[in-house]
Amino acid sequence: MPSPAVARPADPSGDPSAAPSTAGSHRAATVGVVLVGLLVIAAFTVPHLVGWEVHTRAPRSQVEELVIPPLHGWFAPQWFGPGTLPAIALGLGGWWWGVRWARVAPWRGLLLATYLLALGWCLALALVDGPSGLSRVLGHPVEYLPTARSIDDVGLLLAEYVDRISYDASPRNWPTHVAGHPPLMLLFFVGLVQVGLGGDLAAGVVVTVVGASMPVAVLVTLRALAGHDLARRLAVPLALSPVAVFVAVSADAVIGAVVAWGLACLALASRPGDEGPDRCSRWGWSVAAGLLLGCSVLMSYGMPLVGLVALAVITAGRAWRTPVFPVTVAAALVPVLGFAVAGFAWWEAYPVLHERYWDGIASIRPASYWLWGNLAALAVITGPAVWGGLGVLVTRVRPHAQRALPEPERVVLLLAGAMLLVVLAADASRMSKSEVERIWVPFVPWLTLTVALLPPRWRSPALLAQVVTALAVQHLAYTTW
Repeated sequence: MPSPAVARPADPSGDPSAAPSTAGSHRAATVGVVLVGLLVIAAFTVPHLVGWEVHTRAPRSQVEELVIPPLHGWFAPQWFGPGTLPAIALGLGGWWWGVRWARVAPWRGLLLATYLLALGWCLALALVDGPSGLSRVLGHPVEYLPTARSIDDVGLLLAEYVDRISYDASPRNWPTHVAGHPPLMLLFFVGLVQVGLGGDLAAGVVVTVVGASMPVAVLVTLRALAGHDLARRLAVPLALSPVAVFVAVSADAVIGAVVAWGLACLALASRPGDEGPDRCSRWGWSVAAGLLLGCSVLMSYGMPLVGLVALAVITAGRAWRTPVFPVTVAAALVPVLGFAVAGFAWWEAYPVLHERYWDGIASIRPASYWLWGNLAALAVITGPAVWGGLGVLVTRVRPHAQRALPEPERVVLLLAGAMLLVVLAADASRMSKSEVERIWVPFVPWLTLTVALLPPRWRSPALLAQVVTALAVQHLAYTTW
């Protein structure tokens, strides 16, 4: 007997684009693409046209006209590199053949193939710049890895972590990225150093291997909450997202993977219907979800906002009458309070970080640009298909309130809508002015769910546009991540 989370009378096909109307979806998607496209064009051109200094910066002096806000880098075309042909082959192969295969593939085979496609896509794009595409970022002095190589006492590290965040702690204050994150992110790299993977290239490969698992975690979440069909439709768009340009060169991809798997465990604990877990399994998945989400809070100060998406997962699974929520919250507190006992209290560190942030370049980056420039940078790393999907998402709010949506579309609306609110909250905080093409990597897979809302005739060209966007960003821009 089919689970009520998989099939409902309003949509016997299980196709999110089937309601409320294809014509309405087409108009909404068109409006979304046009509006966000104009936003991106304005973000790239306005600072140059009017001479507006928005203080995006690169690690070495460059001709001012080549700097490309809102991205953190400059225009530096590289028409061909070692990864170019593999990237084109993977992108076109996934677009032409992968989507068809995903419809009929065995579930476990689909998960494995999605991971391998995502991993290959990330590596190929990074290797357009040669091996340095994987190594140059993590070895930079402001990153975690150089500091991780000097750590030989974790207890002392935690005890003095907060005291070394402020600029006033100079010359012992932490470099930029260490100071800007809780200690678990640094400890991840300390662990790599201890097991012999502390070289720049080796660490870059590990980060990519971990970060490439995000699409798989999202597929597990979707299957638990909405069934196979929705997950199959999104497998290739998730794997071939333009965010891959930044996954292979950013430690934030590790944070994104921890968040994604935490939400996947929460979905397994919350899954409804006849296939829902027994009480023991529900508790186990809830504990796993809480521990992972709690660890994500110790990796990035922005991750508590993802609690809103966690609530959306529980809502999508209709699990409020189960112990999922209290068990998950209790488990999430374990790592946070454990670190506090060991010397690092998150709630003491954040005010110190806030002070350091506003003592630095944030004080001169104009909010009048970055409040919308950040969103333009996000649009670049999500790709145009998501722009159209977000346009359709807005039109689905009213039918959702009237309980007129099919179940797969309801799940997309809840998860992607919650993550959109997270993005807006993070933007309004002004704690991420610039550099969000790296910082917001964990948010992108969940926004990509909106691709499922596109009308059927949009899907193939939209996926091709995603591939072209990723190739263009990698080959035309030198980003410092």
